[in-house]
Amino acid sequence: MTDHGSGTEDGDASAILIPLHEARRERLEPVRFDRRELDQILRLYGRMVAANEWRDYAIDHLTDRAVFSVFRRTSEIPLFQIVKDPKLARRQGAFAVIAAGGRILKRGQELGRVLGVFDRTLKLVEA
Repeated sequence: MTDHGSGTEDGDASAILIPLHEARRERLEPVRFDRRELDQILRLYGRMVAANEWRDYAIDHLTDRAVFSVFRRTSEIPLFQIVKDPKLARRQGAFAVIAAGGRILKRGQELGRVLGVFDRTLKLVEA
């Protein structure tokens, strides 16, 4: 007898059926920054290069997330990573800024607000 609910002959409930078009999309299409997001990131990158704080970058489009890594020198580990992870969009926010040690500096739904972690704030100094 065939168990139509599980999709297997022996009734193995651990099998999960997904439509073929979804399986192909998940395997073939990596997560990417869209044009607007990349524009925001590159504007920040340009400001930081002008301030002589950043010198190089790398973009990785992985199956589960997109990562914009920032370097002071090409041979070093990244100073910061700007990450887009769509799986976290409903819970913690799809965007995050991660420091070199792996510490999450800021996470949120809107990229502009997350990138605000790099904005310098003026502080009152008493003489």
